[in-house]
Amino acid sequence: MRTFMDSPAMAKATRENPKAMAKAMREALADRDMAISHSEALEIVARQFGFDNWNILAAKLNEGDGKEAWLKPAIPIFRIFDEAKAREFYLDFLGFKVDWEHRFGPDAPLYMQVSRSDLMLHLSEHSGDATPGGNAVVFASGVEALHKELALRNYKYNRPGLEKQEWGLEVGVIDPFGNRLRFIEREDK
Repeated sequence: MRTFMDSPAMAKATRENPKAMAKAMREALADRDMAISHSEALEIVARQFGFDNWNILAAKLNEGDGKEAWLKPAIPIFRIFDEAKAREFYLDFLGFKVDWEHRFGPDAPLYMQVSRSDLMLHLSEHSGDATPGGNAVVFASGVEALHKELALRNYKYNRPGLEKQEWGLEVGVIDPFGNRLRFIEREDK
């Protein structure tokens, strides 16, 4: 049985604008003598998109409405030279996990993504991907807890300090290849 959700008007409204989807739904229901308010229709549409309410969906729509550029967080690429040392530093010491790995062949250089919380990094053995000595600022919360966690791991090549800067707390680490990560908890958050 075909419903108003399957109608061509509804499909067009969904592609173009969730508000138009709510309007089309109200009109289709009104044709069946079922009346709902505009706000009720918006809440139903939000749930159809997988959000708890219209306010959350509206905020997501404003992120990338096509009228202006909307930039997402960058993913730094760090040059590495030794897979075992990279795994020891990023996985064992910093607590990242491997999301995926790629090689063009068995003897080809490694390219992999590691992540922790919302932070993603690309680590590459490919000579053209990055220059050793990269530097990335990572805004974070719980930097003091991160510092304690890293100290407990007792990694012999890196014993980062916890520094109080004018912009907030900072823990800096340097990987075996000279790449720096600065974890900063801003005071103005």
